[in-house]
Amino acid sequence: MQFDLKTTDPKSKARAGVITTDHGTIETPIFMPVGTVGTVKGVHQSELKNEINPDIILGNTYHLYLRPKLDTLEKAGGLHKFMNWDRNILTDSGGYQVYSLSGRRKIKEEGVKFKSHIDGSTHFFSPENVMETQRTIGADIIMAFDECTPYPCDYNYAKRSMHMTHRWLNRCINHLEKLPYKYGYEQTFMPIVQGSTYKDLRRQSAEYIANTNQQANAIGGLSVGEPAEEMYAMTEVVTAILPEDKPRYLMGVGTPINILENIALGIDMFDCVMPTRNARNGMLFTAHGSINIKNKKWEQDFSPIDEMGITWVDTMYSKAYLRHLFAAKEMLGKQIASIHNLGFYLWLTREARKHILAGDFAEWKDKMVKQMDNRL
Repeated sequence: MQFDLKTTDPKSKARAGVITTDHGTIETPIFMPVGTVGTVKGVHQSELKNEINPDIILGNTYHLYLRPKLDTLEKAGGLHKFMNWDRNILTDSGGYQVYSLSGRRKIKEEGVKFKSHIDGSTHFFSPENVMETQRTIGADIIMAFDECTPYPCDYNYAKRSMHMTHRWLNRCINHLEKLPYKYGYEQTFMPIVQGSTYKDLRRQSAEYIANTNQQANAIGGLSVGEPAEEMYAMTEVVTAILPEDKPRYLMGVGTPINILENIALGIDMFDCVMPTRNARNGMLFTAHGSINIKNKKWEQDFSPIDEMGITWVDTMYSKAYLRHLFAAKEMLGKQIASIHNLGFYLWLTREARKHILAGDFAEWKDKMVKQMDNRL
């Protein structure tokens, strides 16, 4: 992987860059649609590629490990071929899913024993076998196995967890050196900064991660219930330490406003289930605020879903029609809303990039944050 930092905004830490991998280029800042089990939920690959047009999407190690399972993925030639996606893929390590299974897992130094949410079967993840799993899935960017702490989190627990995450990171790095690539292209490995919402721990972790000298770095353990102000404070602490010449990925974030504020703090990559999850519940994001399309006020509003026309669905269908689809519980409603929201998220990060390159990102960001904070 190669990262070329093109410019930094003069009034913030926002950056515009280009990541190059064997599956193409990624212009940053970038939002990565979440394709948990080899699909971005409710969106055909053709629509994803031609309308939303992301340079990279995300897959989930925990879910892909459970199904379709690794033997199927290996026989298919990896996730790219299995899902017919020829652009970049990032896989998370499964650490967050293990965290979310709080009543179904046991964490030890060796790794994590957990029960499948599908059938209750027992499994074990270690730093070593998670690296093997991600080699088999075949993503372009793969993540270290870490423990994601909850919020709120006791200081001593956060400290113990952070040090264990660092020990697990060393095991990941050592084991990866023994594992050849499987599908004829390279994989980039990302360690993850932890430390909950404690600045001293975040500094320690950021310094430790930076010293491992990997090609890119991630920040985990945020967007787990803490106030936005604490998220921004932790991000600011960490980005001041992580190397400027390497991409920075803030995991699991977030709302459109969260994304813009964290771009201003020097983050390059984002992912979140929010655009598709909210879409399936009738919540649409726009540049002028959010819309609950289920509300009666849209029943006879025949204006386009979004006048900006970011994707083809925005001007093809009216708000009244989309509300009707939700009221009638038609699957098409969730699909249209998902395409719109993903299109908006990609538009937002691309507009951010344009303004970073133009040198007026800070002013544009402040205007957009005010607009998007409205409920329409």
